[in-house]
Amino acid sequence: MADIELERGSVRGRVAEERGITTAEYAVGTAAGAGFAGLLYKLLSGGFGDQLLKTLFDHVLGLLGIK
Repeated sequence: MADIELERGSVRGRVAEERGITTAEYAVGTAAGAGFAGLLYKLLSGGFGDQLLKTLFDHVLGLLGIK
């Protein structure tokens, strides 16, 4: 069988060129997730977070008729 030379625009050529993109997307997603987690931690660990959680639990308990 003859060897088939891959052209730059062929499907196989594109797949080979884009192989590392998935890893880069995971890296960006992981960095964004870590940044969001840090921001959420900072918000919820302060006074604002305490008040927010207290209000939320009071509201849920009120809806359930417990409080």
